[in-house]
Amino acid sequence: MRIALQLIIISIFTATIYAKPSDNNETKKCITGQCSWYGPKFNGKKTASGEKFDSSKFTAAHKTLPFGTKLKITDKNSGKSTIVVVNDRGPFTKSRVLDISSSAAQELGVINKGIFTAEIEILD
Repeated sequence: MRIALQLIIISIFTATIYAKPSDNNETKKCITGQCSWYGPKFNGKKTASGEKFDSSKFTAAHKTLPFGTKLKITDKNSGKSTIVVVNDRGPFTKSRVLDISSSAAQELGVINKGIFTAEIEILD
């Protein structure tokens, strides 16, 4: 049985939300937008989820996604990807859709950029 996939594109500030077909015919929700990273100066401070921020972990801040949501972050420029877990709220800048920990930024190779464009795929 062939399933037709209708793609819906919605622009919100600098983010685009769309449906992406996966290998097993499921539809994954994706967001493309500007991301930044945050790190050492926040170490040990409480996140919005109540846990202490640890810049060595692969975590992220998003404005509305539930805490514990796993995200696959792919740098649109290099194609490098990593997995992070939402444990905080932010970023508090309209033009950005996600803040990632410095360890995740290091893995993506975006530490020196500060701000980068990414595809964010919601995994669960």
